[in-house]
Amino acid sequence: MGCGTKEPKITQLCLAAIQRLMSHEVVSETAAGNIINMLWQLMENSLEELKLLQTVLVLLTTNTVVHDEALSKAIVLCFRLHFTKDNITNNTAAATVRQVVTVVFERMVAEDEKHKDIIEQPVLVQGNSNRRSVSTLKPCAKDAYMLFQDLCQLVNADAPYWLVGMTEMTRTFGLELLESVLNDFPQVFLQVTECEIFLSLLVKFLDADKPQWLRAVAVESIHRLCVQPQLLSLEMLDKVEPPTIPEGYAMSVAFHCLLDLVRGITSMIEGELGEIETECQSITEAASSPTQSSEQQELQSTSDQMDKEIVSRAVWEEMVNACWCGLLAALSLLLDASTDEAATENILKAELTMAALCGRLGLVTSRDAFITAICKGSLPPHYALTLLNTTTAATLSNKCKTGQSVMMISPSSESHQQVVAVGQPLAVQPQGTVMLTSKNIQCMRTLLNLAHCHGAVLGTSWQLVLATLQHLVWILGLKPSSGGALKPGRAVEGPSTVLTTAVMTDLPVISNILSRLFESSQYLDDVSLHHLINALCSLSLEAMDMAYGNNKEPSLFAVAKLLETGLVNMHRIEILWRPLTGHLLEVCQHPNSRMREWGAEALTSLIKAGLTFNHDPPLSQNQRLQLLLLNPLKEMSSINHPDIRLKQLECVLQILQSQGDSLGPGWPLVLGVMGAIRNDQGESLIRTAFQCLQLVVTDFLPTMPCTCLQIVVDVAGSFGLHNQELNISLTSIGLLWNISDYFFQRGETIEKELNKEEAAQQKQAEEKGVVLNRPFHPAPPFDCLWLCLYAKLGELCVDPRPAVRKSAGQTLFSTIGAHGTLLQHSTWHTVIWKVLFHLLDRVRESSTTADKEKIESGGGNILIHHSRDTAEKQWAETWVLTLAGVARIFNTRRYLLQPLGDFSRAWDVLLDHIQSAALSKNNEVSLAALKSFQEILQIVSPVRDSDKPETPPAVNVPVPVLIGSISGPGLSRPFVRTDSIGERLGRYNSSEPPVVTDELEDLNLWWAAWNTWYRIGSESTKPPVTFDKLTFIPSQPFLTALIQIFPALYQHIKTGFNMDDLQKLGVILHSAVSVPISSDASPFILPSYTEAVLTSLQEAVLTALDVLQKAICVGPENMQIMYPAIFDQLLAFVEFSCKPPQYGQLETKHIANAKYNQAEWVALNYVPFAERSLEVVVDLYQKTACHKAVVNEKVLQNIIKTLRVPLSLKYSCPSESTWKLAVSSLLKVLSIGLPVARQHASSGKFDSMWPELANTFEDFLFTKSIPPDNLSIQEFQRNESIDVEVVQLISTEILPYANFIPKEFVGQIMTMLNKGSIHSQSSSFTEAEIDIRLREEFSKMCFETLLQFSFSNKVTTPQEGYISRMALSVLLKRSQDVLHRYIEDERLSGKCPLPRQQVTEIIFVLKAVSTLIDSLKKTQPENVDGNTWAQVIALYPTLVECITCSSSEVCSALKEALVPFKDFMQPPASKVQNGES
Repeated sequence: MGCGTKEPKITQLCLAAIQRLMSHEVVSETAAGNIINMLWQLMENSLEELKLLQTVLVLLTTNTVVHDEALSKAIVLCFRLHFTKDNITNNTAAATVRQVVTVVFERMVAEDEKHKDIIEQPVLVQGNSNRRSVSTLKPCAKDAYMLFQDLCQLVNADAPYWLVGMTEMTRTFGLELLESVLNDFPQVFLQVTECEIFLSLLVKFLDADKPQWLRAVAVESIHRLCVQPQLLSLEMLDKVEPPTIPEGYAMSVAFHCLLDLVRGITSMIEGELGEIETECQSITEAASSPTQSSEQQELQSTSDQMDKEIVSRAVWEEMVNACWCGLLAALSLLLDASTDEAATENILKAELTMAALCGRLGLVTSRDAFITAICKGSLPPHYALTLLNTTTAATLSNKCKTGQSVMMISPSSESHQQVVAVGQPLAVQPQGTVMLTSKNIQCMRTLLNLAHCHGAVLGTSWQLVLATLQHLVWILGLKPSSGGALKPGRAVEGPSTVLTTAVMTDLPVISNILSRLFESSQYLDDVSLHHLINALCSLSLEAMDMAYGNNKEPSLFAVAKLLETGLVNMHRIEILWRPLTGHLLEVCQHPNSRMREWGAEALTSLIKAGLTFNHDPPLSQNQRLQLLLLNPLKEMSSINHPDIRLKQLECVLQILQSQGDSLGPGWPLVLGVMGAIRNDQGESLIRTAFQCLQLVVTDFLPTMPCTCLQIVVDVAGSFGLHNQELNISLTSIGLLWNISDYFFQRGETIEKELNKEEAAQQKQAEEKGVVLNRPFHPAPPFDCLWLCLYAKLGELCVDPRPAVRKSAGQTLFSTIGAHGTLLQHSTWHTVIWKVLFHLLDRVRESSTTADKEKIESGGGNILIHHSRDTAEKQWAETWVLTLAGVARIFNTRRYLLQPLGDFSRAWDVLLDHIQSAALSKNNEVSLAALKSFQEILQIVSPVRDSDKPETPPAVNVPVPVLIGSISGPGLSRPFVRTDSIGERLGRYNSSEPPVVTDELEDLNLWWAAWNTWYRIGSESTKPPVTFDKLTFIPSQPFLTALIQIFPALYQHIKTGFNMDDLQKLGVILHSAVSVPISSDASPFILPSYTEAVLTSLQEAVLTALDVLQKAICVGPENMQIMYPAIFDQLLAFVEFSCKPPQYGQLETKHIANAKYNQAEWVALNYVPFAERSLEVVVDLYQKTACHKAVVNEKVLQNIIKTLRVPLSLKYSCPSESTWKLAVSSLLKVLSIGLPVARQHASSGKFDSMWPELANTFEDFLFTKSIPPDNLSIQEFQRNESIDVEVVQLISTEILPYANFIPKEFVGQIMTMLNKGSIHSQSSSFTEAEIDIRLREEFSKMCFETLLQFSFSNKVTTPQEGYISRMALSVLLKRSQDVLHRYIEDERLSGKCPLPRQQVTEIIFVLKAVSTLIDSLKKTQPENVDGNTWAQVIALYPTLVECITCSSSEVCSALKEALVPFKDFMQPPASKVQNGES
């Protein structure tokens, strides 16, 4: 009321009172309104203007009751007073306005502070989502907001919304107020999004049509907004006129403004984010440590925290989403325009910061956009990197806000930048070169920095970063070196890369940063690491695609960096190993050699590093990891490129050399790599793989698990089968021997470990309900190991190459021989059937089907010996070796094999193999088969008498007792190498006594052998039906060996050997001896035709018969019926002397006519053989003449009949010795046989012999064969003495026993003697020889024999008297004939002397007559028949007629013959008549 008076004095007092009231805070809101209305009236009346301002200030500063319209009215009042004409009022009002504005904002801050612990639920309102409704604000905040909004309106010359009643306003004052608010209360604006209104206003001031000063101030304001500390200020607030602005100043401030905006947003968000993360961490730690607080509290605090984070994050994302597009456009433009290195650095730093922030908030689009910008800046202008071009365009068009125009600027080529490098672009078809500027390099460094420091938030944008780096590295010519680091290297093709000195010095640094970037991947979390690996893999795939179809240098950046990343993340290699190695394996298969070479380099380096890395727990305790690391090495085996396989094998070799002792469960993988090398993969690969295997066998067998030993055997065997390099095959066989030796040495340890493993597997199998399946089940595991070794060697024994087969065969049989004692007894069954017989079958099949074509040379310049110049001959050697080896095992191990149960079946199979080999059409094989046959027949029974140990009382079976210990110290099984008795018995040292086979089974085995022998003999010696050049005829050594087997075999079967068997034997012996020999072999078999030597075969045949006859001799009676058959056999051989045997239809030549170098067949000289056979006959007959069978079967007659042939041929025999031997043999035989014949005279068993004998004598003594012309006189005399011996035999052995001899026979003998006693003249003799050649001695002997038997002092039987009479009659008749013929011839000859032999003959007869008469005189008169005397006396007239002869010798003989007749000159006796004389 007082003021209403408008009286100055009163008004002053009233205002003072009101001020006092206000200072005591007794003014209500209504009162305050009234006070302001009253003050407004005073203002309008221009009263107490200064006092008014003072009152308003007191009112607003002492309390907070003034709000809304009252407050706005008070503020307008101050503004109105500011624009009065009075300077004092004017300035006071300006100061008051400033203070009031500050108070408004301070009240808001105080209000916020008061309510800060109360969380408000935000009210959702329709409309602009960025603006919260004013109605939601608290009173002070609402006032501040309305004031700020109107200040902006006024500055922009628009009508205010809240400050109603404003009449006048200057922009400078408005801007000053705005600046002070922003300066004093930045927090308000950083927290409240409504500042957008202000910002949009400030941005409007930046339009081009606004004055320069205005634009500058606006920029400064924005700058103030963007950065909190005091910045540059334009000292022109007190100036009413705008000053002039330096050129570029606004640009500079704007630039700083951008940078500070980035810095401000980042520092705020990151600060808050850090706080939240710290809180989360402490809550987590609290939760993990046991505290008193309940679980519910923990859950509550965690969820509160999460709610808070959700709210905050929404705000941060809004802020970033609101500004990133503009920022990116501005920064890109600036980056393109920037020529200053420091400015560029700041721009790049801003882009980097934004990219990292977006990444941290998970804003993928904006992150990728910033990164793309940096990437583009790194590359030359318009560089064709599709990845960058496609991503950014799509991203920006889709994501940017409507109404915000964003221009992504590609770097322009006009930038005045210094070119520091020229290189080739990385493209399939590079067009020309590209240039890099120093700015590109600067961007590259930023990119490296980004990846290095913020790799964890890059996620999928690693792809962008790495792709860009790859292109830059390529342009700069950096190439990968060991470990994956990139080093400056020569460009391989195209124009060389040109680098300035600046870049050259920079390159090692870039290279180093690049390496450090990937080294820092060890600090990334697992997810980020996977992003990095995936990015590198897809980059590598692109490089691979680019490298297809050409052999140009590929980009190896990705592969090299995969290697580097793997190497530094070894501590957690498991999580990235599969994707990493999976991709590198793909690279290894690339057709570009350089590409795959690096793939292999990376892969093998990683594997080696993984194995040597000090893992926790160590690999030895983490088998799964070890296998994981080694697996890619195995996977490489499926790649066919030889260079990759070589890398793989070199890696294996290095692993072996460094880790060999600790591979443990990794061995199967490592060995698998060696074993995966195929035959067709080239010599060097095979050689390297083999080198690995050699190292394994020499150094690592003891360190690997015993279960891997079988794999070693398989791998070694597979190298034996490789045919690239013969030496490798042969050496691998040597390795198999070394392996077998190792098994032998370490037998016990290996056996224990394998048994343990087997038990575990068995248990597992039972739990799963499956059957344990392994080769050679159910043999014990250690034996299975041996069997696998044998089987492998067995495969090699049938290799196509002869040298391999030979070596493998020798090794197989050596190892079975040397180490077979380790096998369990039952395993021998498998050895025989699955290994040895299986091998024999395969060898037999290959041998019989082998090619007969001649092989010219053995590869290179190696000449092949003619004995090996066909595949068939080479296989023959294998067959020989195999059969001999198996036979030897049967021989030396029979004590083990025989108790196996089916030994006889095995024996039959072996015999069958021996038979097929013996009957093969190859001399080498057939002969060797017989040698094997001989070997198995020399086997003694399982326990020989000399070996039989003493039987312990408790056991009935003989149990071997070892003499001295043969087992080594601490060994449960004896390990002995020799085939000693000790060894064979040591096998049964405790538990299983050997089964001694019964004799019956043994006998069956021998009979099986006999049947085989018979089949071989009959088949091989049977003559072929037709003959040609290729006809196979068995060799002499073969036949000899065949026959030599019989004696040994016979010893075992003699008890059951019967006549049928003998018959079979005879056929074979006969056929064998009949086989001719080829002319080219004859010099070696036949010494010479003239030497009387037997061939080995003939010796063997006679030995066989000798063995037989000796056995018969000591055998039982029933065996002796075989004698005649033996005689028949021998006599058949005797016949060969005159008639050699025929071999089928084969024509043979006499050896003298055969040509050695032609395929002709030579007949043997059978004479020595026939003669030896004859000697055997005589010898045998001397022993057996009296045997019943010999008598019954007319053996003597057969002998005589056989001898008749050579005796009748005499001089016509092929050899002179034959008939002479025949005679002596006949004489010997008769001297023994005739007494036997006489003994059995009455039985008639010899009846048919006598005529045969008579004919034989006849044919021999009066042979039709003419003696050869060159026969010497001495020879003739010797031959005659043989004839004389025969006559002597007749006179001593036959004629004295005439009463036991058929009359016909005696008659034949007498006729023969008569014939012999007459000289038979031969016209061919020369005169000088005649007297000798007339066989005078013989004739004389015949005559004397006749004489001898012409009379006899004692005639004991009518038969003797008969022979005497017959002999006399024959003799006298003979004498009469001779005398008559002589007289006749004498008369006819006239003066010529008669032939010498006739003169001799007449002299002999005359002497015989005188002898006869003397004898007759001496004989008892009663013994002389009357006829005889008559015949004697009848001779007298004839004798008298001879007196006229002219020969003095005849005359003197005649005289002697006539003298005895005087005794007949007696007066005739007077006739007795009537009983008187």
